[in-house]
Amino acid sequence: MHALLAINWEPQIRGILIIIISVGTLCGSTFLILGTNVGARLGFLLALAGLSGWMMVMALVWWSFGIGLKGEEPSWQPVRNNSILMQPDSVFAAGVVKQPVDVAADAAPSDQASAVRTSLAAEGWRQLGETDPSYGESAAAGGFVIEEDGTLKAGEFQVVSVFDKGGDRYPKIGESIDFIAFKHKPHWVVVEVAPLLPQRAEPGRAPARAELDPSQPHRYVYMIRDLGSKRVPAAIISFGSALVFFACCYLLHIRDKRVLVNRAGGLAVSAKS
Repeated sequence: MHALLAINWEPQIRGILIIIISVGTLCGSTFLILGTNVGARLGFLLALAGLSGWMMVMALVWWSFGIGLKGEEPSWQPVRNNSILMQPDSVFAAGVVKQPVDVAADAAPSDQASAVRTSLAAEGWRQLGETDPSYGESAAAGGFVIEEDGTLKAGEFQVVSVFDKGGDRYPKIGESIDFIAFKHKPHWVVVEVAPLLPQRAEPGRAPARAELDPSQPHRYVYMIRDLGSKRVPAAIISFGSALVFFACCYLLHIRDKRVLVNRAGGLAVSAKS
């Protein structure tokens, strides 16, 4: 046994062996004890019912608290074909706002950015503060989209503001009772990114403070929230284990009824005797 577990050059084989030994020790020892006491068939049903019941309870705990075996985490995903918006007209064309942004075509980039912010606020978009927990995740996701697209490289831009809209849960009973609010409305976010002026690095000196480039227009990263599948594996295990558990319980119940009938028939005294 010690020699088998000493396989260090192939971690996959080592992991498979550990799983086989663990399952064999846990399930096999339980089945061995039950089988020698109540018989192989009944012992198998009892062991399988106990294992599936334990897995059902464990999966329910995973499902409730979002722990254990997890699926994809929720994340921000760029809206297809409209992920990076370069101009105020693009913000309207992408459906971010319902009304065109009121700004002159030849306006300065700072004026255009101010007009876009005003339009977003007027149509229900909420500007997140830097202390908001969602700000950091949204800003990081927006920066990743900008870098992946190749529009700007790391260190060439700065997140100026973040706006979000939607994401409400329903159905609710009033405003405080939301334990049945399992559904979500679409949740969008717009990350405003401003290019920076080129900085010249000088040996022996601290980097200069980043400054926004007033001659370049701001970019807007349009993303939607992907809720992921964090609790799906736990839910599948829970339903599957529950199916096996209740099937075993039903078979055990049928067996007990047959045993009672057989015992009653064997102990019955004939009326003619």
